Amino acid sequence: MRGYAVLMIVFFLVSTLISPSVGQAKPGVSADNAVLMEQSSGRVLYDKQAHEQRSIASITKIMTAIIAIESGKLDETVTVSNRAVHAIGSSIYLEKGEKIKLKDLVYGLMLRSGNDAAVAISEYVGGSVEGFVHLMNKKASWIGMTNSSFANPHGLDADNHYSTAYDMALLMRYAMDNNVFRQVTQTKIYKSDDQKYVWRNKHKLLTSRYQYTIGGKTGYTSTAGRTLVTAAKKEDMELIAVTLNASADWNDHIGMFEWGFDNYDMTTIAEKGLSRYNIESTDNQVTGYLQQNVNVPLKKDEQLQIDKKSFILEGSQRSGKDVIGKTVFFSGSVPIAETPIYAKREGKTDFLDHVVSIYRQIARVDING
Repeated sequence: MRGYAVLMIVFFLVSTLISPSVGQAKPGVSADNAVLMEQSSGRVLYDKQAHEQRSIASITKIMTAIIAIESGKLDETVTVSNRAVHAIGSSIYLEKGEKIKLKDLVYGLMLRSGNDAAVAISEYVGGSVEGFVHLMNKKASWIGMTNSSFANPHGLDADNHYSTAYDMALLMRYAMDNNVFRQVTQTKIYKSDDQKYVWRNKHKLLTSRYQYTIGGKTGYTSTAGRTLVTAAKKEDMELIAVTLNASADWNDHIGMFEWGFDNYDMTTIAEKGLSRYNIESTDNQVTGYLQQNVNVPLKKDEQLQIDKKSFILEGSQRSGKDVIGKTVFFSGSVPIAETPIYAKREGKTDFLDHVVSIYRQIARVDING
């Protein structure tokens, strides 16, 4: 038993905790690096050298956009600097001294990939480009992007500016949990109140080539090649695809999405509510609470092969902490998802569970989907 516990701890320490299933037939891609990840669970369905550090070009701007959105300053007005106006590369043609809302800069950043917009955003939100870069790296660390380094807000080539397909999928997954970001990234055409012309999204899968696309970001430099991030949703499954240095990235993404949608079904493997958990190496148990259903994409032959292992933090039941442990779910021996276990609190939580239980018995529906 002790050896098994040590094995489980090792799983926690590896960055590839949520890994693709062993033995799956894989789609072919032109990209040097690629990954296909399911949004809600973070399970990786397909990868190709997904942890190799590479130049990433303008998909960098996903990070710039989410930091700007989270700043809470979207309705504030930015005065465009000389440094922003002279940013090289793709542009939304800002003018020095021009006043423009931060929200409009974010749309110009994501739809038209404006490097001038990226600099203007970074100076306003971070105080300077350098200050904003610090925020980018702090955010990357917090998200778990362990193989990434940011040197600028736009993605122009630099020695210490790189990421991986896997890390960029983590970033997109994080950003897509923000409703404002979702609105921006799914916008095909945008016109601000202060502009005379519209901005059309450069992401062709969103605008014309793939009906299930709900967002993403394009990128290109001569060093990075073509880079692309796309999110797509079909029925109840939402997938994120990332490719780096791909000669046929539009087709790569369509192929990965179709393969994922065809081979996997979203499956509930644990339901919200109270459960009893064994404390390792003792005869004691503790009551814990799952705040939501655990849904993961599974192939048909995996649906009867799901195992789980729960870990309770030592002394957590007496500590007053909200999170007392976690449960890791496995397909065969491969970890595919994890969920925190919350402490059972007297009063409010018990009453809520009681109400939900009664409602489910009457309506025969899961109101927490």
